[in-house]
Amino acid sequence: MWVLSTRGFFSVVQDAADPFRLLVRARVREDLDRLGELLPHLEPWHDPKADYAWRALVDRSDWGYALGVIAAEIDYGNFKNAVAERQGQARAGLYQQVWAALYELQDR
Repeated sequence: MWVLSTRGFFSVVQDAADPFRLLVRARVREDLDRLGELLPHLEPWHDPKADYAWRALVDRSDWGYALGVIAAEIDYGNFKNAVAERQGQARAGLYQQVWAALYELQDR
């Protein structure tokens, strides 16, 4: 699962060692730090050789809770503008590129 939010970008997969946990992966530490505001026990680690260099394990129920809070935080009429306000124009520009790439899925 990919999640792009005003808190950050996360790639979430099942933990290979424990099917009851999820591995939350991020490109930058700051995204996991913002997630840690919702999950104070989150313990990110860095693996510079991994595709997603920043990682943290979470229980499935904790991830569900975090997603619920992230959804409840939606207070904007334009996602990319909210990202620009909260995370900066550079991040919003990257999200714009993702938007443009995924626009190709839409039947025109």
